[in-house]
Amino acid sequence: MTSDRMAPEHSPVSLQEQLGLLWTDSTPQPSVVATPASPSPKPTEFRHPQAEREVRLGDVTVAYACQRAKRRSIGMIVSAEGLSVRAPRWVSFGDIETALQARARWICTKLIEQRERAQLQKAASIEWRDGGTLRFLGAQLTLLLHPERKGHTVVEHGQEQGRSLVLGLPRETDTAALGLAVQAWMKKQARHYYEARVRHFAALMGVDVTRVALSSARTRWGSASVDGSVRLHWRLMHFEPSVIDYVVVHELAHLREMNHSPRFWAVVREAMPDFEAAREALRQAVLPDWT
Repeated sequence: MTSDRMAPEHSPVSLQEQLGLLWTDSTPQPSVVATPASPSPKPTEFRHPQAEREVRLGDVTVAYACQRAKRRSIGMIVSAEGLSVRAPRWVSFGDIETALQARARWICTKLIEQRERAQLQKAASIEWRDGGTLRFLGAQLTLLLHPERKGHTVVEHGQEQGRSLVLGLPRETDTAALGLAVQAWMKKQARHYYEARVRHFAALMGVDVTRVALSSARTRWGSASVDGSVRLHWRLMHFEPSVIDYVVVHELAHLREMNHSPRFWAVVREAMPDFEAAREALRQAVLPDWT
């Protein structure tokens, strides 16, 4: 999860300084990028489901949720639901909306980003059915249900037709059961794949790894501990191999530098000179919906 936090301004006469404003953007965890067929028209309204007030910010109407709290500052949070505000009990709505006007551009930008991200997430969602598709190691994988088959096997169909995951399941398998079956298969693939990549880069980087485990963390793609254990999110298997390698290298670099100092990034670059492209792909990615 990412967030944008803007410190209070320091002008002694500004309302922003008096109220001690704090702005936050709550962005869902990023995995696979989906591109809408055509750009959406510029939004003219954003409405939080618990909205009690609305304000006009330029050409955009923003209906926001407002909660009074025992605090000294106004908090502005932009999430997938919309804009919510937490304000001290003594601050008037006029002052709150003056503060919103002061950050109108930031608020509208973040609201648009959140809406676009929601559209990408919807486009990236997986249809849990015979013939549905998902991304696996950066390529499309078609789900095929064959009750007469045992186990689950990837079948190559040639360069133009791609690959299929043939699952030994009845064609009437419900979506929840199919999702769990594919998840179990992906975790098994992830364990073998990650162990091989960790061995490769650990030898290259001169670090000792005591354990490789799968993660389902909500906010991290990977983690490393001082005892030499490494955890990697199983859903990284959606990505191209270069992106997975970047996360592996990133975590192994922490076994030499437990920080994000220039020395840390030098270790990353030494093992993966072109890591920036993979890092950017990870930052821009949208996690497919597994529900």
